Amino acid sequence: MKKVGLEQKSEQKGERNLEQAIEQLPSQIMPERDLWRGIELHLNQPHSDPRRKTVTRTFDLATAASLMAVAFLGWTVWQYQEVNMEEQNDFAMRSSAFVEGLSMQHTNQLNTLLVKFEGQQAMTENWQQQLQDLDSAAAVIKSALKDDPANKALLQMLQHVYQQQLELVESVHSPKWQTI
Repeated sequence: MKKVGLEQKSEQKGERNLEQAIEQLPSQIMPERDLWRGIELHLNQPHSDPRRKTVTRTFDLATAASLMAVAFLGWTVWQYQEVNMEEQNDFAMRSSAFVEGLSMQHTNQLNTLLVKFEGQQAMTENWQQQLQDLDSAAAVIKSALKDDPANKALLQMLQHVYQQQLELVESVHSPKWQTI
């Protein structure tokens, strides 16, 4: 409680000191020299200062050069983006062709294996279901590759699934323990 009372007293004393200082200030301040004469001379003087024209001309040239540089830079970036888009489209087309070629090669290899083992008894009964499951996984990966043809991870996954299908057919019809 005493602390609050002391703070109020010091605030009141500070306010009184401020009021006294304000009262001691002069009511008007006069400039040290006559400012109107300089203003009048400046207003009546013609604006044909050669230094001013040089500065203005230099500023105009600098502005024009800056605008030309910005325009050239913008044009260059636009051209680069256009070429880059063409390269990306070309890469996507090549990637799609690669996926199609890989699929055709795999189909041929799988058909060759199936013909090779056509008359042999399979070691398991559900190998065809496993083959269909792997085929479904390949279809999902190929669908994802249509959205992102440059995705190397998806391409590797597709190759891995195809390899698993071939290994499944071989292991079911010709297990390694039989060849030893």
